[in-house]
Amino acid sequence: MKKFGDFAKENILDGEKLRIDDILNEEIEIINYSVKTSKYPKNNSGKYLTLQLRRENRRYVVFTGSDVLIEQMEKYGNELPFLSTIRKINRYYSLT
Repeated sequence: MKKFGDFAKENILDGEKLRIDDILNEEIEIINYSVKTSKYPKNNSGKYLTLQLRRENRRYVVFTGSDVLIEQMEKYGNELPFLSTIRKINRYYSLT
């Protein structure tokens, strides 16, 4: 008999929800991410990003429509897990 986990490839990100402003300028460990199409697009890409992170040995999730963060995670997500800091530069967020 097959087990659901053997064929289901859904990426479920769990953790307490944080606002992105709660982690600005703080080094965090990004452990997973997901990019999906938004039902209510407010950005150019029409996508949103879910970041799963570890902070003080607890898991958290952050949701954002930041096109810069989406592009960075799509480009460098294969390097997970990694330490980074999210900074607000003028009107956008960026990993540094």
